Amino acid sequence: MRGFILAMFMLVTAAVCQAQSVQVKEVEQEVQGVKRRGQQLSVQLDPKTVERSWREYLGQQAGRVKVSKGLITVEAAKVDTISGVPMRLVSMVSSDATGSNVWWALDFGTDYMSQASTPKEYAAAEGFLRGFARKLYRDDVFRQINAAEDVLRATKAEQDRVVKEANSLQLSIERNKQRRKELEAELVRNAEDLKQLEQEVQRNQQKQELSRQRVQEMEQAVDAVRAKLLQVSK
Repeated sequence: MRGFILAMFMLVTAAVCQAQSVQVKEVEQEVQGVKRRGQQLSVQLDPKTVERSWREYLGQQAGRVKVSKGLITVEAAKVDTISGVPMRLVSMVSSDATGSNVWWALDFGTDYMSQASTPKEYAAAEGFLRGFARKLYRDDVFRQINAAEDVLRATKAEQDRVVKEANSLQLSIERNKQRRKELEAELVRNAEDLKQLEQEVQRNQQKQELSRQRVQEMEQAVDAVRAKLLQVSK
């Protein structure tokens, strides 16, 4: 269990290090049969978690989010840090061997976002994506910390259970010892009682013998009296 907690700590440290190497690059994607130029953010996290977080993040930062067949759109998106005018935002989340990719394209109405034609907006949009990446990694670190804390609580609970079990076993041992002493004392008393009973039996036998002798003596005395009476009767 201690090794598991250490492993969790190492994972948290690794996640923090990963957050320092966020990649954003200009990538062209085909959307509904039309190729569009946009930005792609790459992170080493689970795609389902990334997509869910991305939709929530856009909903908070840009406006109402619509999702249809994997395509995420925000009509009239308002992100003041990128542009002072509403934009049409189109995005997709995909995955590959290294992790997850968040791609988006921004339509300003008069132009599309690109590093060449809209460098200022491009740089601001890149900062937006990097901010989202930092949030992703931060949330992931918190999830791992919570998981480690859950393991720690479970470990402490198990430790408490083992200690209580040890205390219970020790109490049972003490009770057993006490019961053994009581039984040994009872055996001693039983042995003494048996000895006393044997002595009483022996005394009783002696009394029986004495009583038998007295009975015999009385019978002899009665026979002697009867014999005298017979002699007188003659």
